[in-house]
Amino acid sequence: MKISKVAAATARRLFGLCQTDGRLDDDKLRTVIARLVESKPRDHVAILTALQRLTRLEFERRKVTVESAVVLDGPSRQRVVAGLAKQYGPDLVVQYQVTPALLGGLRIRVGNDVFDGSVKGRLDRFANAL
Repeated sequence: MKISKVAAATARRLFGLCQTDGRLDDDKLRTVIARLVESKPRDHVAILTALQRLTRLEFERRKVTVESAVVLDGPSRQRVVAGLAKQYGPDLVVQYQVTPALLGGLRIRVGNDVFDGSVKGRLDRFANAL
């Protein structure tokens, strides 16, 4: 569905109002959505669609996937999460996966950012360089 520029701008402005200290506030978002549904301004469906997209992108930005060749112990997990929390903030949703094909090291995906410190990634980069 194509969204008008006015509806997209309105959704961005409302999304900005739903944030507290740079983080999405669920209660404010619920209030904004309830008032939009109640008042039904022009293009309210497009505004709600754009708000849904912005919210989905924000949640994906907070999702972290940590892949390792072996199961990580507790202190290693804490070090990884602490380092990521310094860079991306404390409210991350972390998921751990064991991928034996990595051979060693870690591959960390935070939203669209990928940090590949795995042995397989290094070998692939070396092979591409030749």
